[in-house]
Amino acid sequence: MPTYVLLMNLTEEGIRTIKDAPRRIEEARLALEQAGGRLLAFYTVMGPYDYVAIVEAPDDKVALSQLISLGQGGTVRTLTLKAFTVEEFKEALERLPK
Repeated sequence: MPTYVLLMNLTEEGIRTIKDAPRRIEEARLALEQAGGRLLAFYTVMGPYDYVAIVEAPDDKVALSQLISLGQGGTVRTLTLKAFTVEEFKEALERLPK
């Protein structure tokens, strides 16, 4: 299953309602699971981002719909990175012209 790294920032609404964040995180986890994905890790971090999540989704379309749903909630903005394992990286390198 493809892996994605989500870098998230709270919106003004997200900060204003921060005490609801644990519930929202759990709701997002459940929605992802219902769509066939999985939350591998979730961190609150210090620095330029507020949260980092690592998730798996069956495909890019499922990942996209989940990201849109997060954005519709109005409490976070996301920057998403599609991640590749070392094995996937090796396979990509093998496809390079000699």
